[in-house]
Amino acid sequence: MLKKHKGLLSNIGTQVVIAMLIGTVVGAYMGESAAMFAPLGAIFIHLIKMLVIPLVAVAIITGAANLGDSPAAGKIGIGTFVFFMLTSALAVALAIFMGEVFTPGVGVDLSSMQGLFSNEYADKGAVPGLSQTLLGMIPTNIFQSLNNANILQILVFCLFLGIALSKVENSRRQPLLNMLNGLVDAFVWMINVVMRIAPIGVFGLMAEAVGTFGFDVLTTVMQLFIVYVGAILIFGFGVYPLLVKLFSDMPVGRFMSAMKRPQAVALSTASSMATLPVTMDTVEKELNISNSTASFVLPLGATINMSGNAIYYGLVAVFFAQIFHVDLNIAAYTAIVLTATIGAIGQAGVPGPSFLVVAVLLAAGIPIEGLPLLFALDRIFDMIRTALNITGDAACAVIVDKFNPESQTEAEVMPINKQAEQNVA
Repeated sequence: MLKKHKGLLSNIGTQVVIAMLIGTVVGAYMGESAAMFAPLGAIFIHLIKMLVIPLVAVAIITGAANLGDSPAAGKIGIGTFVFFMLTSALAVALAIFMGEVFTPGVGVDLSSMQGLFSNEYADKGAVPGLSQTLLGMIPTNIFQSLNNANILQILVFCLFLGIALSKVENSRRQPLLNMLNGLVDAFVWMINVVMRIAPIGVFGLMAEAVGTFGFDVLTTVMQLFIVYVGAILIFGFGVYPLLVKLFSDMPVGRFMSAMKRPQAVALSTASSMATLPVTMDTVEKELNISNSTASFVLPLGATINMSGNAIYYGLVAVFFAQIFHVDLNIAAYTAIVLTATIGAIGQAGVPGPSFLVVAVLLAAGIPIEGLPLLFALDRIFDMIRTALNITGDAACAVIVDKFNPESQTEAEVMPINKQAEQNVA
């Protein structure tokens, strides 16, 4: 019994939940003085950001290099993009539906919260046109893109470089790929070291948030939070498992069981990219997905697959529309879905408040003055939606791996190997 209890406490997910609770209590007790713990959270976030850029760059290069020479590369690439776009659009639609059914913004009294209202984010909601988006994806100086942490430009360059490497003669390509794979292993080790301080970082972030904003704001947005969690659970435990069941040969129970570990890491880091090494390890070793598929789909998903964010954007839009008594019509709903789905492509998979929600609100003609109300729970929103995002990445890898000849070869070889082991035994 003692061993079981000790094992539970050693679980990173349990430690993070405990740290959140302690941080909430300390923040409520100390008030604004709890800001003294802010450096703990800042150190954790900076360490995560230090590693995610080189990690995603190396992982995408190796994934594209391994996959680029495959005749099924086109199918896998198209299937991945279609999966991410459709699930993101479906996530926004679900959020709007639940927002209209449960009306989290109806009856909210903002009289005591007027001091938090601000228009300072109104200029952060511009969504570039198609030509600007395409041009913005192409780096003119990759070193400047790395310096500015422009994830989308890094993604495009690394995909291009990885495909180019796949066309190089194998004897010259393999040593470089071996070196890059070694770097991935090194980054995995570094991420694991950083994860040891995750509960301390989460404690600092929660203490500062609660101490700064107080329980009044938490109570105001609690109804929104409850509906949001419900939408996340429906998508994570309903939609994704259903897609895995319908479009892959993977048992749903096995998939959901394997995802517990990366989901716990996602909760603690609030970063799809920081969770990337754990997600890749789980998908390859526990779900037997080919390395070439995992190395291509998962880093790409960590960059552009934001179904959890899409739910957040859609629900927040309905929430503020109800608060400010804005009647949404079909045009407004369409604007919310399109802006949230397309805009999520350019969102980086790192923690922090996302101002794409400003673009979504402006597109639907909804006031954005109340946006600071959400900042009190932003960290928790971020943690939960990240767990859904990485679940979607893994589901996509499981589904599109059917198109990978390498995976089919492995599936054929495994029964032979097992039979050989039984004969030896």
